[in-house]
Amino acid sequence: MTLDAEFETLSLDTERPFTIARGTTRTVEYPLVRISDGDGNEGIGGAAPTRHYGETAATAAAVLPDLLDAVETIGDPHALDRIERRLGEVVRRNPAARGAVSVALHDLAAKRAGLPLYRLWGLDPDRAPETCYTIGLDDVDAMAEHAREAVDRGFSTLKVKLGTDRDREIVRTVRSAAPDAALRVDANEAWSRADAVRMAEFLADFGVELLEQPVPADEPEALRRVYESAALPVAADESCVRLPDVPAVADRADVIVIKLSKCASLREARRMAHAARAEGLDVMLGCMVEAQPSIAAMAHLAPLAEYVDLDGSLLLADDPFEGVGMPGGEIDLAAVDRPGTGVRER
Repeated sequence: MTLDAEFETLSLDTERPFTIARGTTRTVEYPLVRISDGDGNEGIGGAAPTRHYGETAATAAAVLPDLLDAVETIGDPHALDRIERRLGEVVRRNPAARGAVSVALHDLAAKRAGLPLYRLWGLDPDRAPETCYTIGLDDVDAMAEHAREAVDRGFSTLKVKLGTDRDREIVRTVRSAAPDAALRVDANEAWSRADAVRMAEFLADFGVELLEQPVPADEPEALRRVYESAALPVAADESCVRLPDVPAVADRADVIVIKLSKCASLREARRMAHAARAEGLDVMLGCMVEAQPSIAAMAHLAPLAEYVDLDGSLLLADDPFEGVGMPGGEIDLAAVDRPGTGVRER
């Protein structure tokens, strides 16, 4: 079999400036990979590089030719284990670049099998949780308005970004604006241990159901202290990047967050989900602000998760692809009537 692979970098604007504790995103540079088999099948993949993990669109573009040469040399989209090992040998870092290749290969392999990806994996679409919708940092009143808009669009769970000196005001105001919504919060490593412990108590009083990455990832004992004292579940995101991190956080978190841009492949994401089960941890599937090729691929894994945060393409002004529909947060895998991830250009 002969595989032909190519890539380009798309520039995608956000619907509104998207701000977290580390900074603001207005435009996403998104590497897009296409792998075709010569029989009319094409796999489409993508992933969002992030500087937090030492990667940019430029570094992804620099390594993708070597990654795609390795794919073409092996020449079999079903040889996913062999290809994954080879990609890790070619490039040790750049998880988003490798993740984009992984998605394109899985999309192609499922198309060749004539099955949606979740069916190729044997997963139950009825077990996919709803995705939350993220409220980025902004003026407090603007955040409240964004929360009301999301609820009006049918989203019943909101994730609120924190990590400011206005965090308590934000929570009070958003809760008032969306009194019936389930709330989760994400501090993106912004708090000290003492602040996180105090905030956890405050958040529980406001009915917040999940606290994500309250302290820096390089302070594991601080995360343990928050986990041991918090009256609500604690999720490890930046503290849990790859498979070896899963057992390492098992005694300091209730939930792990799996992202393609961290773990570098869909196969690694599945391994992490199963390892979490073995450690008694719940799973959240997360994302960056990114387009449907990567969002849809991760959505096919949703039956393995208790929590889903896959709204990244909903935060774009215009996603050039359609894939897995998420009306009001529902991940409707059963409605995917095309093989592969279901992604196609609009």
